[in-house]
Amino acid sequence: MIIVRTPLRISFVGGGTDFREYYMRSGGGSVINATIDKYVYVIAMERFDDAIRVVYSKTQLIRSVDEIKHELVRESLKRAGIDKGIEIATFADIPSEGCGLGSSSAITVGLLNALYAYTGVRKSPEELAREACDLEIDALQRPIGKQDQYIAAYGGIRHILFNSDDTVEVKPVPLTKEALQTLSERLMLFYTGMTRSSVDILTEQKRRMHERLALLDQMNRLVPQLKECMLNGVGPEFGELLDRNWRWKKQLASRITNAEIDAYYERALQAGAVGGKICGAGGGGFLLLYCPSERGTAVREAVRPLRHVPFQFESSGSRLIFNSGQMRTNYPG
Repeated sequence: MIIVRTPLRISFVGGGTDFREYYMRSGGGSVINATIDKYVYVIAMERFDDAIRVVYSKTQLIRSVDEIKHELVRESLKRAGIDKGIEIATFADIPSEGCGLGSSSAITVGLLNALYAYTGVRKSPEELAREACDLEIDALQRPIGKQDQYIAAYGGIRHILFNSDDTVEVKPVPLTKEALQTLSERLMLFYTGMTRSSVDILTEQKRRMHERLALLDQMNRLVPQLKECMLNGVGPEFGELLDRNWRWKKQLASRITNAEIDAYYERALQAGAVGGKICGAGGGGFLLLYCPSERGTAVREAVRPLRHVPFQFESSGSRLIFNSGQMRTNYPG
């Protein structure tokens, strides 16, 4: 049996510049994001027979990989060279569909990590991220960028650069212990209870990207400013930069926000939050807010009945946390 744990993420600034349509025509894109202690889990184990059993929100028992409806599982199995005799299950700490915390790419990275480990092959974070991007963006033609795959594979708080030659650089943001504690205390995450199709929002955003290059350029320029703020101790400017990024991001597509989200956000600002954003594509999922510690109670009251979800930062990316050592002998390794 193999068990892999992969963290979800919160993104700060620069989202949208990780799309190939942007960074290959604008000289490069960049983001700052971070993994948190909320996870998706992938379990892979050998079956007694040659059937394939897949468990997620549904359960399938089939004989052929091509019959698998979960496209991430299906394509990951093909890449790992596994075509029979396996059970795969995926679980998540929080609602994963439409949550905006990078769950789809975390599942992809976790599946690849688990299935390669099942065959006796270990992949580096760079290999996992690059292959997850190829699977989701190129093979499945999903209208997404690259930041989620890379942060899920590497973990930590990262400055990620997407170069115009299609290479990716992943750099740590080396916060002091005090700055990390300040950031942890001042960031608050709330579940809106709203779900949405990120595909619809991102498809529109991708289609209109050529019209929004100036906005994305501005968002891209926020990244070094935020990094400097973090390295200097994480002051109020952090929230102000989040707010600026959010107000620009809302203009990238029509359904990134709505009247209800805007109302919660304005209430939070009036109660003392400095800035924030909806995580991921927008339209629902999780609301991230930055506020002084002494205003935390007032902000929680202001955004009721949204559910407050406490979190800590996670320093590791996708990890093999259990290996029974009993792997099939007819696979390489």
